[in-house]
Amino acid sequence: MPPTMRGDGFRVPKTAELVARSLRSQIIRGDLAEGQSLPPELVLTEQFGISRPTLREAFRILEAERLIEVRRGSRGGARVRSPDVQVAATHAGLLLQSQRVRLGDVYAARTVIESSAAAAVAADPPVDSVKRLRENVDATAALLDSAGSDAEGLAELAQDFHALVVEMAGNRTLELLSVMLRRIVDGANRSFVVAQGTETARARQYRSTLRAHAALVELVEDGDVHGADRLWREHLDEAERRLTAGRPSTASTLIDLLD
Repeated sequence: MPPTMRGDGFRVPKTAELVARSLRSQIIRGDLAEGQSLPPELVLTEQFGISRPTLREAFRILEAERLIEVRRGSRGGARVRSPDVQVAATHAGLLLQSQRVRLGDVYAARTVIESSAAAAVAADPPVDSVKRLRENVDATAALLDSAGSDAEGLAELAQDFHALVVEMAGNRTLELLSVMLRRIVDGANRSFVVAQGTETARARQYRSTLRAHAALVELVEDGDVHGADRLWREHLDEAERRLTAGRPSTASTLIDLLD
């Protein structure tokens, strides 16, 4: 049955959508925990006063949102899945790709988020924040010195540094947005590093990144808000220029770069 429209033009939700909304609210509030089984279908149909086909339609809505997993068979049933930021990141990436968004747009958004985060951390730098950033820099330097630019884990350390900067700013909304953007940017960065023909070229790139990370730690430790903001903007802008240099304009769209 198609949804109906009220006289004022607002869409009236279908019964299955209302049931999905109720179950979704329980998952989001934590009343239904990760891995917990939903009550049997018979219990839920009686609870909501609905038919089994309507309940299964509600389940399909929640499955599409990755909030439940439905297993078939005698030991089957619906189990709760907590909201996953990586799922949101995947969908965000697909949406940006479908709209032919250019990689430069994503980099510009990341620069706004991360430079603001760097300034916020420098404005009130907890000792633990500085320590974690410095540990990352030291681990990167040690791995680069001992195993070179092709060392396993080197790219992950660089990615972790960016994640730490945003996390320590303490704004959860910016952190979640950053995770979604970073999934795209990290893929682009990996393709750029692989494209560097020699180990020497890759090592030069990593050492340039390492110097910028170490400089940011110093500015954060000194409480230099404007310096941290300026350095991080320049570092990210330079990263974008390196990544897009020499690419045809059509290749800098997300769909061409990431497919």
